[in-house]
Amino acid sequence: MKASVFAVDVGYGNTKSAFRMGSDIATQMFPSVAPIAVSDAVSGYSQGASHARKVVPIEVDGTTYEIGPGVELSSAYGNAGRTLSEDFCTTPNYAALLGGSLYFANVTEVERLVLGLPVHTIPKYSAHLRDAFTGKFNFGHGEIRIDTVKVVPQPLGALVSFSEYGGERFDRENAHLIIDVGYFTTDWVVAHGFTMNDRRSGGMPGGASHFYKNISDLIKKEEKDPVDVERIDRCLREKKPLLFYGKDIDLAPLLEQSQAIVNTTVKMMQNSVGRTDDLRSIVLTGGGTSLYEPAIRAAFPRTKLEILDTPSYANAKGFLMVGESTLARERKTLGAAA
Repeated sequence: MKASVFAVDVGYGNTKSAFRMGSDIATQMFPSVAPIAVSDAVSGYSQGASHARKVVPIEVDGTTYEIGPGVELSSAYGNAGRTLSEDFCTTPNYAALLGGSLYFANVTEVERLVLGLPVHTIPKYSAHLRDAFTGKFNFGHGEIRIDTVKVVPQPLGALVSFSEYGGERFDRENAHLIIDVGYFTTDWVVAHGFTMNDRRSGGMPGGASHFYKNISDLIKKEEKDPVDVERIDRCLREKKPLLFYGKDIDLAPLLEQSQAIVNTTVKMMQNSVGRTDDLRSIVLTGGGTSLYEPAIRAAFPRTKLEILDTPSYANAKGFLMVGESTLARERKTLGAAA
């Protein structure tokens, strides 16, 4: 299938994509976990006795990774194949996750691929992404062609989504603060309409995974044994206790003990943004929204807080709309020149 625009938010926690299916926007999501594929998986011999996992082998630089919604979130020794580093976008894992998005969408030709980066890494890695993913590729399932790549700051996707779906809540005449709480980073942008204020915008490592890691450390201190942060993430999202060596651990008390991790990030954000008397609202999005909402409300008590619907997909949908609008402008310019 050919896509005029294909938007992918390859996050540290989950990989989300958005593309057009007729006039509708289709979305998909799976964990940003890329373990090396097992050549002789036992599950392949179940012959209907168990459900097959929804995963696909994706090849990058001669190595095959397992990608998809059914990927295992835990492993024998705690390394599930997730990458948490600022150079994540340069790794084979990132390429494999992008290849998986294209495969599950059945997309083989892309006129414009739109990718996002944390605000503080845009200057360093945007050129790399454009160069690395423009051209022809084969992730093990046939040739894929990508004509052009556009890289945008991640919170811009949420801002564009808010402008599209927020109705009268989006004020073009005044500024909004967009906060994107991701898995590994938290990013923020102060924008007047679609013009970003660089001096008041920024980002830093300090997303949901840091919160989960602190809970893991507290459990290790008490139990004298480590626990996967992936399992903590899942239990918090599902509001279930954590099974640990036969006993159920209530995570609620540990949430409060880990609040200092959130407060540190929010204080950095306050210092960057400054006074908020000129803001129409604060728009909160990202997979870590629920963890950071109380601290953000406390830090900015006099400014209205908006929480985007389906925050996990806000960036990907916004990226899609950015790609469509820039591509339309370029086509119009080329048509006028001709």
